[in-house]
Amino acid sequence: MSLHRGADEGRDARPLSVNPFFGEANPVGGMTGAPPKHRLPKDPLPPSTAYQLVHDELMLDGNSRLNLATFVTTWMEPQAGVLMAECRDKNMIDKDEYPRTAELERRCVAMLADLWNAPDPAAAVGCSTTGSSEACMLAGMALKRRWTLRNADRYPSREARPNLVMGVNVQVCWEKFCAFWEVEARQVPMEGDRYHLSPEAAAALCDENTIGVVTVMGSTFDGSYEPVADVCAALDALQERTGLDIPVHVDGASGAMVAPFLDEDLVWDFRLPRVASINTSGHKYGLVYPGVGWALWRTPAELPQELVFRVNYLGGDMPTFALNFSRPGAQVVAQYYTFLRLGRAGYRAVQQAARDVARGLAGRIGDLGDFRLLTRGDELPVFAFTTADDVRAYDVFDVARRLRERGWLVPAYTFPAHREDLAVLRVVCRNGFSADLAGLFLEDLGRLLPELRQQPGPLGGATGFHH
Repeated sequence: MSLHRGADEGRDARPLSVNPFFGEANPVGGMTGAPPKHRLPKDPLPPSTAYQLVHDELMLDGNSRLNLATFVTTWMEPQAGVLMAECRDKNMIDKDEYPRTAELERRCVAMLADLWNAPDPAAAVGCSTTGSSEACMLAGMALKRRWTLRNADRYPSREARPNLVMGVNVQVCWEKFCAFWEVEARQVPMEGDRYHLSPEAAAALCDENTIGVVTVMGSTFDGSYEPVADVCAALDALQERTGLDIPVHVDGASGAMVAPFLDEDLVWDFRLPRVASINTSGHKYGLVYPGVGWALWRTPAELPQELVFRVNYLGGDMPTFALNFSRPGAQVVAQYYTFLRLGRAGYRAVQQAARDVARGLAGRIGDLGDFRLLTRGDELPVFAFTTADDVRAYDVFDVARRLRERGWLVPAYTFPAHREDLAVLRVVCRNGFSADLAGLFLEDLGRLLPELRQQPGPLGGATGFHH
């Protein structure tokens, strides 16, 4: 989540303004009592007034359905919303008090173990999380603890500092993990037209202190899958040469809920013996509102038991492995509803529709002549593009700025190490972003181009979300 400071001295110190229609005659605030913005009001407000104040301010947020930056689900069926409302007061951790919610979580884990081809789905272990970031933290903790147990005679020491190998394109949660848990991040930089991990480069960075290699099924930078099987093969060869047995974690935040339905012949999951754990975001292509994620391990052996805590002060005897303790069960219930509602055929249809929209829109943007496609939406339903080499009047940041005037939120950003020269726009096609909406987006983009072509040059300055 974003980091915020307290209110700056003198910054927007005006109280909230209250429309007289919102007020209710009462002895405390009359019709127009104006509450402060940055400290608790002295007295309560009527619920209708408090609601209207918050509601009106939130109108200034962007329209989530037009947000082509986020991977997060922005539409669910009304029935799912009803179920979530019925479960929002249930604390997910209290499995003794809410045993059926706990059972639905267990069923979701079993379904994912089967979907990801665990050798024995009944033996796979896993849990729900608040999202992929927490799931990645848990997977990283398990990797580090297993390495620590194997190297108890050397760790901790200056010579035995654990490291984690990954591409520079990983989501920021992996950098957080390395910072929080004192693990050296060994990142493979981008090179030329390779925008993610190289199997050979990953193996070359491994040594006796490597706790694991992270592969990404669906890079957030361009939507491409990383070659998980090739990485595992390179690590197999490394083990034959050196004896080093390096496990692999698959960060499948998005792709783990796309590839099983659209790319069934692609081997990236527990079919590869070196894959120890997988995570996904239920609230991305799992098709559930924020925030739910999942972390699964091939067998209990990949999850050291000393990381699992047992508590009895809520009643019963509960094993728990999570960074959070209290959290609502609504999203887990919504995940089970969606699994039950769609099944494999339903997920296949939804993800295929998203991929079709992405590929179609990418192709039509490529045909405009002003842009060069980096990816085409044929892996994740996501594609990235930049301005063509002969475009001098504007850049991707100008495009993002002008699209925002039409309500479209499209991120423009530079790539990381060794390709900082490359700035792109990225479009995420999710369930609910229909072919009709894609057509409207293309029309708006086409209307902007004549004006952008008349600019004397790029206006400069990156666009972004600012608080």
